[in-house]
Order: sequence, then C-alpha cells, then structure tokens
Amino acid sequence: MSDHAQKHPFHLVDPSPWPLVAAASAGLFTGGMVMFMHSDRAPADFWLAAIGIAGILFVMFRWWSNVISESKIYHNKVVQIGLRYGMSLFIASEVMFFVAFFWAFFHNAFVIFSPGVTEWPPAGVEVLDPWDLPFLNTLILLLSGCTLTWAHHGCIEGKKKDMVQGLAITVALGVIFLCLQAYEYSHAAFGFADNIYSSTFYMATGFHGFHVFVGTVFLAVCLMRAIKGGFKPDHHFGLEAAAWYWHFVDVVWLFLFFAVYIWGGE
Repeated sequence: MSDHAQKHPFHLVDPSPWPLVAAASAGLFTGGMVMFMHSDRAPADFWLAAIGIAGILFVMFRWWSNVISESKIYHNKVVQIGLRYGMSLFIASEVMFFVAFFWAFFHNAFVIFSPGVTEWPPAGVEVLDPWDLPFLNTLILLLSGCTLTWAHHGCIEGKKKDMVQGLAITVALGVIFLCLQAYEYSHAAFGFADNIYSSTFYMATGFHGFHVFVGTVFLAVCLMRAIKGGFKPDHHFGLEAAAWYWHFVDVVWLFLFFAVYIWGGE
C-alpha cells in the first residue's frame, strides 16, 4: 500500500462550500422572517426571507445530489453502518419533537382543563368527526406503508418493476393525504388562534403534515433513482432511510388519530 492510499474504510468528504452556504441561507431566512413579522410593510419586506428560502432549496438540491454521487463509490458497508446510526438518531430526535406536541395537548387536557373547572375541548369548539376524513387518511397512510414495504422487498429481490410501482403508488398516496388534510383544514370550524385546543391541534397535525410532505419528496427522489437503476439489492440505503422515515410518520399519525381526533374530540 502506497503512502497516499487510504488506510481505513471510512469516507472522508472533500472540502465543500455547501455547509457555509447553507448556514448563510438559514441566517438570511431567520433574519428575514424576524423583519417580516415586525414590519408594517410585511409583503414588501419578505424579500430577505425569500432569498434565504431560495438558497436553502438550492443547497439541498446540490448537496444531496453530491451525496447520491458519492454513495455510488464511497458508501461501503462500514460507511453505511454510520449512516444507519445517523438516521436512527435523527428519527429519535423527531420522536422527541412530537412528544412536545403531545405533552402540550395532554397537559392542557388534564391539568389546565381539569374536571369541575371547565371541559376539554373548550365549550363551543365544533370538533372534527374522526370517522370522516381523518379515518380515510389513516387508511391511506396504512396502505402507503404496505406499498412502500412492497417496493423495498422488490429492491431486495432485484425486482425493479415492483420497486418502481410500489414507490409510485406510495408517492401518490402521500399526495392524496396532503390534499385531504388541506381540505380538512379549509373546512374546519375553528382557527389556529381561537383557543388552546385549536392551537395544539393545528401544531401537532400541521407539523405531521409537513413531515408527510418531506417524506413524499424523499420517496419521489427515491422513485427517480429507482427508475434510473440507482438501487441494488445490496446497496440501497437511500431507499431504506426513506422507508424508516415514512414508517415513523405512519406511527405518529396513528397516535394523533387516537389521541387527538378520537379521545381529544369526545
């Protein structure tokens, strides 16, 4: 082995401008949002935040494209173990993110709105019927979990057609879920700032909807990679990570459905 040969199996990334550009774009976005929320000319002062958003989206596209290119060469078995640990810790942090919203919901239900003082939901709130659109969305997400598992097994078994079809159906189901949730929000009888029930409801379900959007984009990228032959039976961590994330989103929705829609809507 020559003195310049790599003496370990790990991937040391090359110098990249994307961390610096990402940090600058995030700073522009947050600073622009502060200016936007404290300005009397809000629409006109959104330009700084818009530049930040554009920069973040650009960095996401270029940086993740680089990661996909690197994966074809450098993501060996040892590197993939590190990626699995990283994705596992990321999902663990997401679990705690949603714990905060469930905590807020149950805290207000059991502590602030205790029996004999008032009621939960607050009087006058016309809650959503859990067995209408929420139940339909539950079935859609559960079905999407099945189609994604079908796609994953298709990849493991080298069946490209099954993988592509499963991913396409899963992406379509994610879009349908988002459309139904937007329709539900537009017809809800309460607004975000009406009371503590509506605030916690929209925060919990809204952030879940955002995670469905992110997961749908994640899977759409996997679909394009699958069509181009970017996954192999023994080398497909990108698809595996997307599946982990999507199943996590499914489980969170089940908790939301039973806790917020059914129990919280009684």
